Amino acid sequence: MKGTVLTTLLLSSVVGSALAQQQPQFTHYGLNGMSLNPAYAGIKGQGEINVIGRYQYLNYSGQDAGGSPRTGLLTVSLPVPATGGGVGLAVYYDQVGQSKMTNTALSYSQHVKLGNGKLGFGIQGIYTYLGKGTYRAIDAGDVNVPNDASDSKFDAGAGIWYEAPKFYAGISLNNLARSEYSFTGAGTNGTVSKYVGENHAYFTAGYNIEASDAVVVTPMVLVKSVLPGNFSTSSKFDNSRNYSFEGGVRATFNDKFWAGANYRYQESISGLLGIAFAKDNAIRLGYAFDFIAFDQDARALSSHEILLSYRLPKPNILSRPAIRTPRYSF
Repeated sequence: MKGTVLTTLLLSSVVGSALAQQQPQFTHYGLNGMSLNPAYAGIKGQGEINVIGRYQYLNYSGQDAGGSPRTGLLTVSLPVPATGGGVGLAVYYDQVGQSKMTNTALSYSQHVKLGNGKLGFGIQGIYTYLGKGTYRAIDAGDVNVPNDASDSKFDAGAGIWYEAPKFYAGISLNNLARSEYSFTGAGTNGTVSKYVGENHAYFTAGYNIEASDAVVVTPMVLVKSVLPGNFSTSSKFDNSRNYSFEGGVRATFNDKFWAGANYRYQESISGLLGIAFAKDNAIRLGYAFDFIAFDQDARALSSHEILLSYRLPKPNILSRPAIRTPRYSF
């Protein structure tokens, strides 16, 4: 559970160990590659603007208010024909109890033609603001517990993405610098708790199967990993609990309606529904419902997610046609 993970990590940090924080997860990952990989920027050849709102573990009850994680995400992907690449933006706000994070990532991807598709190589600059509210310490005035403190850092990420008419796949890694955040506790002696922004890795892929002239079926998968420790640490990749995966399938009808299902390892089973409208079906509206099928004692029974997307028209390279006239034929 996300909230439980964060609570455990906070408790670990205040006793001197800095561990990873899980980044936001989205059930609409198959329709929003920009949130996962900087190399996705502009690779579809047309602009995309996506907005996602997620309310995780609805009505999760605890001793304090704000127990249910809430996340808002905005992504923009734009091709840049002049450079053969694309630019992207991803901004999210994530709140889990007393922990609040705002993350902004600017990306650039360079594309090269490969087979029937394009291969993108992307980099991104990341700015993260992390705030810790006021916690109820077991011992009042405990200087090791963050007390309405905040910190911000810059970091970086990189990725590779392949996009073809029937297949896509991407792998990415962020928080390359593993920036360290510091939070002041109660009292005046300057005691601080530490937090390290760990490396997060993502692999995603999907395949479009033309089941009929009107129906396209897309199996999809997402593998997520938190990789604590420096890359020189031999045990960095050894802990199996740092890995998670999810997989699903989506059926799209006439590029206008879609329905799908998804499974998230040891957490939930999800259903997805969506509709596209306006000219060229440019506007898409989607809803995802997650039924929490595992560890229900530690979680509320459902999570909810809404997607609003706009696909911009493909850019046209303007050229002036040749003028032919008998007057200049000699």
